Amino acid sequence: MTKAGNTQEDPLKLMRGTLDVLVLKTLSWGPMHGYAVSRWIRRRTDGTLDVEDAALYQALHRLEQRDLLASEWGRSENNRRAKFYSLTDRGRAQLLAQSKVVRRYVGAVTRVLDARSAGAAAL
Repeated sequence: MTKAGNTQEDPLKLMRGTLDVLVLKTLSWGPMHGYAVSRWIRRRTDGTLDVEDAALYQALHRLEQRDLLASEWGRSENNRRAKFYSLTDRGRAQLLAQSKVVRRYVGAVTRVLDARSAGAAAL
């Protein structure tokens, strides 16, 4: 998909970007370990989104490398050693910016899927 003057977006980049926003939003509620992030997303979406462990931990590491997340070791609710992630100030700013992009994208897709007629004929 392209827009005049824009380069084509890589579908994997879009998917990674969407996962990144979901992770940032989840962590906006407070520090969590990876399994808690995955569980929160799954519960919040009534099981529609079930993030695979590999994808989740790649996202967490990617976001930490970009200084959007900070981490520290602690104890989980099961008294296991776990790495807890939290948003940095830069992460909060990125969440705000990327939320707008994702909402715009979702809105555009929704408008297409909800169309009741073809409208004007294509030229």
